[in-house]
Amino acid sequence: MNTIKIRKMHKKDIDQIMKIESVSFGNFYWTREAFATEIENNIGYYFVAEAENEQIIGYCGFWLILDEAHVTTIAVHPKYRKQGLGEKLLQKMLETGYEKEAKWFTLEVRASNVSAQNLYYKYKFKSLGLRRKYYQDNEEDAMIMWTENIWESSFRDHLKNLKNDLEKRVKV
Repeated sequence: MNTIKIRKMHKKDIDQIMKIESVSFGNFYWTREAFATEIENNIGYYFVAEAENEQIIGYCGFWLILDEAHVTTIAVHPKYRKQGLGEKLLQKMLETGYEKEAKWFTLEVRASNVSAQNLYYKYKFKSLGLRRKYYQDNEEDAMIMWTENIWESSFRDHLKNLKNDLEKRVKV
């Protein structure tokens, strides 16, 4: 993978984002209007991964409510998966969480999405329950996952090690 840039999401990115959204999530995905609203949301922080040719190849975002960051979306175009890009996007959210003084991160992930769960486990998220029939497209359960306090030294040291390892593999 060539060098990519992770930057703030803009409305001009939505057309490209929608292509990734539909191939990633099938018939159950966010609308253009949802992305436009989230970009303007004062508690939302949204980013895109952009290739050298200005092609959007991934995106992510979270809400910050008081000291809790809730990951709302993360997706990588199928052509660019398994190359560390999703991990880079997760790191960007965690870094922004530090800047905004978040203490915890939480998210829901499909019970069947083992590859995403493994990424979250790698970053010390823990499964703390299920939301039954959370996903409207097929009534699949969602795992509820949380980090420990991201300011704890053990978490920060772990994140630093993961970041150093990923920097050797992915050029951003």
